Amino acid sequence: MDRIVVLDFGGQYSHLISRRIRELGTYCEVLPCDTPIEELRRIPDLKGLILSGGAASVYEKDSPKCDERIFGLGIPVLGICYGHQLIAHLRGGKVVRGESGEYGVTEFKVTKKSKLFEGLKGKERVWMNHRDVVRELPEGFEVIGSTDHSPIAAFEGKNVYGVQFHPEVSHTPNGMKILENFLSICKARRAWSMRDFAKRTISDLRERLKGKRAIIALSGGVDSSTAAILVSKAIGKDLVAVYVDTGLMREEDREFVEKVFSKFDLKLRIVDAKERFFNALKGVTDPEEKRRAIGKLFVEIFEEMAREEGAEVLVQGTIYSDRIESGITKYSSRIKSHHNVAGLPRELNLELCEPLKDLYKDEVRRLAKELGLPDEIIKRHVFPGPGLAIRVVGEVTPEKVEIVRKASYIVEEELKKAGLYDGVWMAFAVLLPIKSVGVQGDERSYKHPIVVRIVESRDAMTANFFRVPYEVLERISTRITNEISQVNRVLYDISNKPPATMEWE
Repeated sequence: MDRIVVLDFGGQYSHLISRRIRELGTYCEVLPCDTPIEELRRIPDLKGLILSGGAASVYEKDSPKCDERIFGLGIPVLGICYGHQLIAHLRGGKVVRGESGEYGVTEFKVTKKSKLFEGLKGKERVWMNHRDVVRELPEGFEVIGSTDHSPIAAFEGKNVYGVQFHPEVSHTPNGMKILENFLSICKARRAWSMRDFAKRTISDLRERLKGKRAIIALSGGVDSSTAAILVSKAIGKDLVAVYVDTGLMREEDREFVEKVFSKFDLKLRIVDAKERFFNALKGVTDPEEKRRAIGKLFVEIFEEMAREEGAEVLVQGTIYSDRIESGITKYSSRIKSHHNVAGLPRELNLELCEPLKDLYKDEVRRLAKELGLPDEIIKRHVFPGPGLAIRVVGEVTPEKVEIVRKASYIVEEELKKAGLYDGVWMAFAVLLPIKSVGVQGDERSYKHPIVVRIVESRDAMTANFFRVPYEVLERISTRITNEISQVNRVLYDISNKPPATMEWE
């Protein structure tokens, strides 16, 4: 099977590149940037390399590098952002800090015909996220594209290409065409599918977990549900699914999980831990501390359950965006700690199994469909592992959680009524730790504001706020202030990601 390898220099989008290549039908995997050249030579049917973005500067002493001998492997190489700069740096060009940064959507001009840009117009919208620029090209390279800020925004050498922008993100409209062109340059066949992934993963899990008993944290979201069914197909009754009622879950969430999974041949246990979680969160206001406290308690509960069930393996539905935002790779920056990643202790008393760890959310949804999960799971909106604790800004109390739970339910219900629910990535409410003056029933009120956030995304790495029709927003606002007595004001969050994140904490 032909394959492409992405060398990871710590960029937030390293695995997104891999995911895009797989979407185009060619198998792709991500390896550390310092993978030995001998290991790369041993990879069967390796057709091309992609050097990812990264947060460092290539001219810094300790910045991540790869073996320069990759250019002698006889296969095409594409550098993206940091990878673009690194190619220039390693081959004898010059990279410097720009006078200003270039962030967001930019107009890119194709200045010279290239196989990489076949089918593109002379001017394209691309997404930039950098400050450093290539000032001088190595010998034998030529400029094939530019922007006003970056005269060398794309270059080409012998079997080597570089682009300063990110073709892998949805904000570069023709980015997939560029990646498709690179696959054509690599002469890579497109014979990979999610069905192949499912078959291979089940086979690998059956071998890895043979003779072992496992438990899985089942939340009812698409990630943990898909992981549960995937592992159950590998080891059957040796998997126990555990739903922990933290008191921080969605409206009627426990009942939903019990109903859906009663239709599967899966042992399900319910643990009521509401009091334990609220006690652990008393006095905690820092978002990272919340996530760590929740992660620590989850581990304690699952170690207890493992002892009861005689299990030695903990399965989690961790996906790639959880890991990269937690700063899990060598050179990546921590954005926020996901409780199931950075919240885990260094010495876990259980073997950790994360079969979805290299997939993005939309890939997980496709896998869920392949495994026969119902639409009520597949189309369910994303919900954070720490639950409503990170949608209550400041200290978490049962009363505050109930406010944000009711408000979030109203948001989702109104979107469903308007036929908009399936078209957005997630929709929820945030409770702020302040109060504002209002007037209700001809009397002064002094109550909490609620922030409504609704976003569109393909993979959670980037997102746009959703342009909700005003009449729907008005219905949401009216219902929240009418039905939740502690709220007198509703605001709408119009921030994209970046610069914001999906959640507020």
